[in-house]
Amino acid sequence: MGSSSASRNVDVLREKKFSIFGFTFAKDLDPVRMFFAEVLGTFILMFCLCGIIASTQLMRGDVGLLEYAATGGLTITVLIFSIGPISGAHLNPSVTIAFATLGAVPWSRVPFYIAAQFLGSIFGTFAGISIYNIRIESIVTQPLQGLKTAFFAEFMATFIIMFLAALISCAPHARTGQVAAFAMGVSIALAILITGPVSGGSMNPARSIAPALISWNFEGIWLYILAPTVGAVLGASVARVLRLQSRSCSLNSSPNAGLICQVNH
Repeated sequence: MGSSSASRNVDVLREKKFSIFGFTFAKDLDPVRMFFAEVLGTFILMFCLCGIIASTQLMRGDVGLLEYAATGGLTITVLIFSIGPISGAHLNPSVTIAFATLGAVPWSRVPFYIAAQFLGSIFGTFAGISIYNIRIESIVTQPLQGLKTAFFAEFMATFIIMFLAALISCAPHARTGQVAAFAMGVSIALAILITGPVSGGSMNPARSIAPALISWNFEGIWLYILAPTVGAVLGASVARVLRLQSRSCSLNSSPNAGLICQVNH
């Protein structure tokens, strides 16, 4: 009886401790801290994107795709390191919905995640255009090569990001987990590079809806909601199927679309 009880206690501890890109924290995230972390995270993301657009305009040049992609990737990297242990650093409604669909995030928490992400995006966009005095039109994402092309570009980019993030976050090697945030930043930067000329490189409903609301320009907004969400769900699902034989990895909400690998010690 004593041995059985001790074994159960060890199992409980293992279920509650998880490693996220090198961080170890409890599975049950504090909802209040999670909410404000997501608000601040999306605020910082949108403010930084406004900042790089303003910088290029102040230098009397057009917004370079390489600079924009680098800013997005670097911002995501530092946000994963900073707020990842607090909220999982979803920063994207499509990511949250993908986790909920797979049972990694309770549906009861999804509205709070999404509300936080939209609030942060709206505040960040408003702060950016106000401080830098740039036109809101420069932040709005619009289909540049037709709706169909933009839809599939957003879909494929989000699918790839979620697929890679899930596998990277659940890699069997400890060193991989330690640099996973950098890998995520690079993958997002690459996704922006390949989708920017076609769709504006959104891959995030909150990133597109906030500028659309402020400018009251909803052209093609549906594809920036539907394509990333479907792509995220399918990307995470395919990654999960490929990882089914790995007993040490359990699906859960992790920084920016990853998996949380259970700590077995």
